[in-house]
Amino acid sequence: MPYTNQGNYYRPSMFGGFSFFPPMIKMLLIVNTAVFLLYSFFGSFTMDGVPLRLAFDYYLGLMPLGHGFYLWQLITYQFIHANFLHLLFNMVFGLWMFGMEVENTWGSKKFLTFYLACGVAAGISQLILAPILEPSQTLGPTVGASGAIFGVLIAFGMMFPDRYIYIWFLLPIKAKYFVMALIALGVLSVGGNDNIANLAHLGGALAGYLYMLYDTRGFKLRAKMRSMNVPGMFAPKIPKPYTGYKDVVDAKVFDIQEGKKDDRSDLQKHIDDILDKISQSGYQSLTEEEKKILFEASKKLN
Repeated sequence: MPYTNQGNYYRPSMFGGFSFFPPMIKMLLIVNTAVFLLYSFFGSFTMDGVPLRLAFDYYLGLMPLGHGFYLWQLITYQFIHANFLHLLFNMVFGLWMFGMEVENTWGSKKFLTFYLACGVAAGISQLILAPILEPSQTLGPTVGASGAIFGVLIAFGMMFPDRYIYIWFLLPIKAKYFVMALIALGVLSVGGNDNIANLAHLGGALAGYLYMLYDTRGFKLRAKMRSMNVPGMFAPKIPKPYTGYKDVVDAKVFDIQEGKKDDRSDLQKHIDDILDKISQSGYQSLTEEEKKILFEASKKLN
């Protein structure tokens, strides 16, 4: 089911932030090319009569379960390519052509996470299903980024379903139909005698599709778990109200100025007498002590 609501995505124009070589795709192109050159150069050397290429395949390619599989191979196999055409089609006609707009839309961090996750899912699919559906694929290592590339194709097809793609630069076809045709071809090719890991392609495509469903339609796992009312998993712990009221006693109110009330009453009475004296005989009749008291009282009022 293609994702047709393109309004939820910003489609970058040819200017204003759009990059023909976004950072993560540029890095992946460089790393894959460098690994291929090192693989080709050192692979021709031998150690104890054994070509180093075989050692690279054994430790870095995706080996079948029980026949040399290591967990890190789910990542490393994505960066090894069998030959130049394998590298060219994956990196240029896959990653760069379709991933360019995806990374420009998502950002580099999200794109890399998606890319590697699809590659890991493709590897797991190959490990589990190949012994059942494609026994011929279990005899040697699986290499290449095709599984991750199929995830990128799914993302592009769902984000820009009506974008035209020109096959051989001549035949226009909408992205959604192009992706559907690739998936159908992969399904029909399962079980064949070709040397293509079709199950890895389909595994990467399925991972990309599920991710897009989660990302665009808002399938929120945490919300689902909350709706299941799983105790203690997501709900914050609310402290219980304090109930130890039996130890609480009535509070008493104390006036901190209580000890000074009497002194203030005497002072106020004295000031009143001085004011009466001024009203009767004038300010000139006050003694120096009375003037000082009146002066100090006026400062406190200010």
